[in-house]
Amino acid sequence: MGDLLQPWHLIVLAIVAFLLFGAKRLPELGKGLGEGLKGFKEGLKGISDPGTPPTNAQQNTAPPPPANPPATTEQK
Repeated sequence: MGDLLQPWHLIVLAIVAFLLFGAKRLPELGKGLGEGLKGFKEGLKGISDPGTPPTNAQQNTAPPPPANPPATTEQK
């Protein structure tokens, strides 16, 4: 089982992936795989550190200004 990731095996796997998916699909697949791994790591980090509550974007933002400001009347 230790001989599974020899350089020639990795080259053959790369050639097979290139033939199956083509040159245009490989960057998309790599990007999707990277984003999936990043999300997985963030999920594991959240599970291992339950002491910090999740932050919501709505809690950190200031309330929006009123739509119509109050009218002021000037008397002379």
